[in-house]
Amino acid sequence: MATAEQIKALLRSYSDADGDQFVSVAMQIAAHAARTGKKKFARELRDLIDEVQDKQKREQIGGAVPIARPHGELVDLLLAAYPKVRFSEMVLSPTTSDHLNRVLREYRQQSRLREHNLSARRKLLLVGPPGTGKTMSSRALAGELKLPHLTVQLHGLITKFMGETAAKLHSIFEAMRKTRGVYLFDEFDAIGSERQSTGDVGEIRRVLNSYLQFLEQDDSDSIIVAATNLVGMLDDALFRRFDDVIRYENPSDEEIKRLFSNRLAMFGAGSIEWKTVTAAATGLSHAEVCRASDDAAKDTVLDNRKSISTDSLIQAIERQKGKTA
Repeated sequence: MATAEQIKALLRSYSDADGDQFVSVAMQIAAHAARTGKKKFARELRDLIDEVQDKQKREQIGGAVPIARPHGELVDLLLAAYPKVRFSEMVLSPTTSDHLNRVLREYRQQSRLREHNLSARRKLLLVGPPGTGKTMSSRALAGELKLPHLTVQLHGLITKFMGETAAKLHSIFEAMRKTRGVYLFDEFDAIGSERQSTGDVGEIRRVLNSYLQFLEQDDSDSIIVAATNLVGMLDDALFRRFDDVIRYENPSDEEIKRLFSNRLAMFGAGSIEWKTVTAAATGLSHAEVCRASDDAAKDTVLDNRKSISTDSLIQAIERQKGKTA
């Protein structure tokens, strides 16, 4: 039979959404059963473990609630996915990476924090220029924690009818309580604008007030992520309601080099003059650097060249800058 410590470890791993640890403890219990002569029980337990691992490979489980297709009113409000992206695939500043890794660490060990009346960071505000990795970070959080990623569809949320948007917002926060996941409010300034801003309409002010109330009252196990490019438009009251404000900036010279190197690893980038390239790419966002990399790679393939030249990469960078000029 399972020991008291093993039972506690099983419950702790489930609470922390750690599917690998859950399987590891279950295998220990099966091995102990086999050693003590309970061979039938050991075989049955191993069969169940094999079934669990098979489902994990198909990303159906892993401590998280499997995605149930949004139904009823939620169909038009939430877009569900199970991202595979991880933070190891991203190039972020050390400060931003530290913030995100702290979120992961606290969430994975939230049961230990609760034992001391402490709460894990769950309510995050991501601010910074377009294309700097805010949305991708939200998806990476879901990928790392094996949680469903649910994007709030603003076109379905915001309506012209008084009170209807607030009611839909309430439905989303109820979904957070019932289905654990990472919930993303992208382009958050659409509902988080300063309440006294010129030209604001009464309904948007009521929506923001409702959001502030729901956010403060939320005690679910879901992670709430709000992302915006326009931090200056946000109401001051919002910043007090979030557990952490994570700021994003355009990549530094070193980060630009890492982005290009990662993206062009298969295309012989060893002879590139990096100082020239990083100087030319200064001011581009992470997304624009990635698009320039892809353009240069395509040119290399189409021109039947074996490696990417500095000139071709500079040309791709200039094309990106031309799009925003």
